Amino acid sequence: MGGRQIRPARVYQAVSEELNHRILGSSTSNPPPWYNIMTSVPPAETLVRTLPPHRWSTNPKATKPKNLFRPQRIGYLEDKLRNTFYKDHPWELARPRVVLESDGKDYQQCDWSRGLQQPGVPLTGECVVQRQMWLMTNEQMGKRKAYDVTRREFYRIRQAEQIEKRVALEEARYVGAYFGKTRIDVAHHLEDREFENWKTWAGKETEKQEAQRNTEVESFGVEEEDPEVEAEAVPEAAAVA
Repeated sequence: MGGRQIRPARVYQAVSEELNHRILGSSTSNPPPWYNIMTSVPPAETLVRTLPPHRWSTNPKATKPKNLFRPQRIGYLEDKLRNTFYKDHPWELARPRVVLESDGKDYQQCDWSRGLQQPGVPLTGECVVQRQMWLMTNEQMGKRKAYDVTRREFYRIRQAEQIEKRVALEEARYVGAYFGKTRIDVAHHLEDREFENWKTWAGKETEKQEAQRNTEVESFGVEEEDPEVEAEAVPEAAAVA
């Protein structure tokens, strides 16, 4: 035959032919337990893996096509835009976000033709992606141009937020409010503490290395006597005495 058979075995048809053709004359053969069940309830499809639909064009010169049974990777335009934005602005991922929605249809209340700021929606990278997609779809802008326009709006809003926070902080301090350490102050304190710990450890390691180096210098040139030679010298000294 050559090679391995991957076609369905057609077990039901083969058993049916064996039951209809009596080779030994009057002798009857009992059908298997699953025969009546398979007759009344046949399988819906053959036990062969079907090929998933492919949206890309295959190579006609390929004699052994690969990945026939692997599902096609699902990709959207938003994924590419999102990757580009967060690659350029990685610290936006560090901002806390609220992903809770009221009814799951909050996106229908957003009108991206008005800009990045939407009622009840905080400014995030997803706003940039949706605004860029709207410009590409409705304003017929290219990918780079829409990204530059949206990014300029994003920077302007972020700058306004920082100015507003700084002014509010200064006003609160003017009327007597007291705030604790900022994130930068806390980071500096932790860095100084680790640096002091490292200085202590480095000083101890330096003292150990100096002590070891001095020990090697003092013992340099002193030959260690073999214990076997000393053991032989002791009986000879006793015999002479």
